Amino acid sequence: MTKSVVVLDYGSGNVRSALRACQRVGLDAQLSADPQQVLNADGLVVPGVGAFAAVMSQLEAVGAPQLIDQRLAGGRAVLGICVGMQIMFTDSDEHELTPGLGQWPGHVRRLPAKVVPHIGWSQVHAGENSQLLQGLDGQRFYFVHSYALLEPAEWEAGPLPAPIASWANYQGDFVAAYENGALSATQFHPEKSGDAGMELLSNWKHMLS
Repeated sequence: MTKSVVVLDYGSGNVRSALRACQRVGLDAQLSADPQQVLNADGLVVPGVGAFAAVMSQLEAVGAPQLIDQRLAGGRAVLGICVGMQIMFTDSDEHELTPGLGQWPGHVRRLPAKVVPHIGWSQVHAGENSQLLQGLDGQRFYFVHSYALLEPAEWEAGPLPAPIASWANYQGDFVAAYENGALSATQFHPEKSGDAGMELLSNWKHMLS
C-alpha cells in the first residue's frame, strides 16, 4: 500500500523540490498545511530555508508546532530538512537566541569555519544503527547552511532511545543527521543530493508505519 506524506506548506522556499523528491521514491505526497491532512498522513516532511527565527515564525503562523507535537506524541513519522532539522532543537543563536520546538535537547550554533555558508557536497558518516542512512555511509550529500548542531546534548533516559547522530565536516565536525523514534532530520538537502538523496528518502519511506 502506498504511503501518504504531507510536505508542510508554510512558506518555506524548497517545498516543491521536496514534494517532487518524495513523489519520485513512490510516496503519495502532497503540499498542505491543513491540520487534518498533516495529522492523518503516514509521514510529514518539514523543509526549511532561511533564518531560524523566520522559519519558526512561519511555522507558528500555521499552527505547525502543535501539529508536529501531536504527531510525535502518537509515534507518527516526521522528517525535518535543513532549517527544518534545526528547529527541532532547543534553540539557535542565529542573529539572536531564538527558541526552537524543543523536540530534542541541543543548541544550534554557527559553524566553526572561517567562511560560511557551507555550500556544496560533503561526505556523511552514518551513525551506528542509523536507519535513515542505512547503506549510505560515506556518501556525499548537498549542504547549504551556516549553522548546525555541533555537539549532541546529553540524553535523559526515557521511553525513547538516545538519538543516533551522523556526522559531516566543514572545517570542524557537525551533526549531519539525527534520528530517534518517529523523528528524523537531515542538515543536508536529500532532494538536491541526487541518487544518495533518493536512497535516503526511500529508507525513510520504509520507516513509515
